[in-house]
Amino acid sequence: MAKKLYPDKWLFAATIGLALFGVVMVYSASAVIAQRENGTQYYYVIKQAIWTSIGFVVMLAAMQFDYNRLRDRRIVYGLLLLTILMLLAVFAFGRINGAHRWIKFKGFSIQPSELSKLVLALFLAYFLEKHAGEEQSFWRTFVPCAFITGLLAVLVVAEPDLGTAMMLAVIFGVLIYTSGARLLHLGMVAAPALVGVAGLLIFVPFRMRRMIMFLDPWADAQGSGFQVVQSLIAIGSGGPNGLGFAQGKQKMMFLPFAHSDFIFAVIGEELGLIGTLTVVLIFALFLWRGIRTSLLAPDRFGMLLSLGLVTGIVAQAMFNISVVLSLVPTKGIPLPFISYGGSSLVPTLAAVGILLNISQHATGSVSFSALKSRGTVADRKPKRLRVAPARRVASSRLG
Repeated sequence: MAKKLYPDKWLFAATIGLALFGVVMVYSASAVIAQRENGTQYYYVIKQAIWTSIGFVVMLAAMQFDYNRLRDRRIVYGLLLLTILMLLAVFAFGRINGAHRWIKFKGFSIQPSELSKLVLALFLAYFLEKHAGEEQSFWRTFVPCAFITGLLAVLVVAEPDLGTAMMLAVIFGVLIYTSGARLLHLGMVAAPALVGVAGLLIFVPFRMRRMIMFLDPWADAQGSGFQVVQSLIAIGSGGPNGLGFAQGKQKMMFLPFAHSDFIFAVIGEELGLIGTLTVVLIFALFLWRGIRTSLLAPDRFGMLLSLGLVTGIVAQAMFNISVVLSLVPTKGIPLPFISYGGSSLVPTLAAVGILLNISQHATGSVSFSALKSRGTVADRKPKRLRVAPARRVASSRLG
């Protein structure tokens, strides 16, 4: 094990900055609706501040313990079983906004689908490390990983929540490919998965309406296209510099879910192109430092785990921003760190804490020749794996 260093300062700063910025923007986006629904404009921002504080505590705690403790079969399969049970338990509670996504307690609720992304990354990192050298085995490696991913995705889709299920698929695809799986095996899974997604879009009425609305939201601007139209109006109204903090108009009962799924539209209206580009650039910084942490991880488990965590966070951010800009059909998925809600914020900050923990065990500067010289499964068995040179670096982190 490499000597413990300081956590990645850029990754830490980006996380703290986005989370605190989220508290500020939640206040701006929710003040009007909070006043109307609860009699005080501070209702949502106080709750968001509390969840942010809890998330910071969880993140700092995750930074302190050795991430190698997660490489424990009891922890991995225990968390996996708990997540599956929680995904089943949501159906025992009433629908909220037409979906069974929350386990409700007095005063707060839990959204297991948000936890599933972290748990899937942990499981895949553990399993793929245990099967190092068998990355191209269809039955011993690929099928078990695809089965667990499919099981979690099916449970999430049943809520229904197709967006989060797609995020699970992205995490699976990135990690299984990086570990050295054959493209043929990925294609064998991708083909029926795409057919299934197409079926969910075509034969489920509300999703079909969203697809039609996505093609021309202005055709029914007061009906099914209302949310997207209001989002685009907010973005367009902001211009280069924005209308000014708390000066936005669309959040005043026009734009639905302005403080949660569509908070990026409020950022665009009030802070303009400069504000939205700044957010995108910070997520780009987060991606860079996360991938750097993955490349510098001292072992295969740390490499895959950090890559899975940063993939889940950044992919979700890009998906949310794309929805707000009407680049993809509307889907209810929060913007990491910024959208209102502790069910998304706390697991995300926990994931960052693990990332920062891994960054403390960096092996030094990124040197592909140095990584290759350490000896890899791909180097020892070139005829069996046939891994391309660029991927041999990523799949060589065997410690």
